[in-house]
Amino acid sequence: MHILLPPSERKASGGDGPPLDLAALSLPELNPTRARVLDALRRASRRRDAADVLGLPAGQAEEALARNRALAEAPTLPAARLYTGVLYDNLDLPSLDPDLAAERIIVFSGLWGALRPTDRVPPYRLAMNASLPGIGGVAAAWRPALKQALRLDGLIVDMRSGPYAAAWKAGPGPAVAVRVFRERVVDGVPKRTVVSHMAKATRGALARDLIASGAAPQTPGELAKAAADLGHTVELNGTNLDVILHS
Repeated sequence: MHILLPPSERKASGGDGPPLDLAALSLPELNPTRARVLDALRRASRRRDAADVLGLPAGQAEEALARNRALAEAPTLPAARLYTGVLYDNLDLPSLDPDLAAERIIVFSGLWGALRPTDRVPPYRLAMNASLPGIGGVAAAWRPALKQALRLDGLIVDMRSGPYAAAWKAGPGPAVAVRVFRERVVDGVPKRTVVSHMAKATRGALARDLIASGAAPQTPGELAKAAADLGHTVELNGTNLDVILHS
């Protein structure tokens, strides 16, 4: 089983390890594209209009650009500690078995393409839906490299958001996308709505439960059973695993 995650805009403030070493990262087939995107991001972050080019909010631009400009020499930390925010708070990667988490989890990234939790990188800011001068759309730049590097056997549990899912189509093995709905009873009739903020928390909690339990489903049906056994209300609808939250 492979669990695919998006990154988070929020990241830890700094690392405590040696500077970036691309050769030490997993999925080395991605390194040529990593080097290209890294160089383009550092150059773009030095421009006067860098915040506009990278689509950064005014209140976050200064810190984000400083991080991007320092990528070559900044201290690194494992991806397991780098990403924060609602999904990662509920996943709590540092508390999971590191070998099992590294085997099961792949984090997609606008800068690195894809990372294992043990990969050490510096804090950065680059969304997959951004566009970089000299490269163009970041997702389009990553598609050929990710298609070549990611040949995953076994069940794929896809928890990525849209821009990251667009960079690599899950396969060739069975793949299930995790969706989250809230169900309320209105005038005696159950009605479901898509949720956003709680979706991140729910995906993080589900990923954590699957890894912590040692579950190893090989089919969508086995995944649905494992999730239900772990206390989640789920339905398998085609290629989607729908997690239902009740008010």
